[in-house]
Amino acid sequence: MKSITINGSQRESVGKKSTKALRNAGQVPCVLYGGDKPVHFSADEIAFSKLVYTPNAHTVVITMDNGESYNAIMQDIQFHPVTDRILHIDFYQLHEGKPITMEVPVHFVGNSKGVKAGGVLRKNSRRLRVKALPKNLPDFIEVDITPMKIGNKLYVTALENDLYKIMHTDNTVVCQIKRARAAMALATLEDDEEETEEGAEGTEATAEGADAPAAEASEAQE
Repeated sequence: MKSITINGSQRESVGKKSTKALRNAGQVPCVLYGGDKPVHFSADEIAFSKLVYTPNAHTVVITMDNGESYNAIMQDIQFHPVTDRILHIDFYQLHEGKPITMEVPVHFVGNSKGVKAGGVLRKNSRRLRVKALPKNLPDFIEVDITPMKIGNKLYVTALENDLYKIMHTDNTVVCQIKRARAAMALATLEDDEEETEEGAEGTEATAEGADAPAAEASEAQE
């Protein structure tokens, strides 16, 4: 998985007053968990743009001003409810021999047979949670929809991989090919027309059947 480097400065004070001062200076207060003790630091808000405002998944190399460096993943983030500015970020330290769980994006590739036939691709799961050793974390999970036909569903069980485990139930649908609404409406209209035609034929047959006895009765009278 690709990594982004964040240059951080260790925080000496973690109170509300110092935190507010950091934000006013364009800094984001952060905490790194997963080590012997939490590491409090801050970094320029702009440094997180490639990590936060992207559909891709990344690990992070946090380089501190004291020379220490940590491999981590973003675990939680808080935004301001009005301005959407980043208020706080939690990171979790990675250890090579310890599996980690994180969300990775799903990339859909191919041209589905069902879509070619007029169906619509519905992407039920755009991100999936996977568990793996840090070195085996995928940048994304690729899903080939080429063989899928109208009515087909693709479950997470079809994406099993020896390098990572997908942390979803087996009945989780990743995507499906549904019949387009226009096609469904057309099919319903055609069915209604067929029923109308059959009803008309039945009425004509009933009328002819009723005329026959009347004609026979008229001939008998003559």
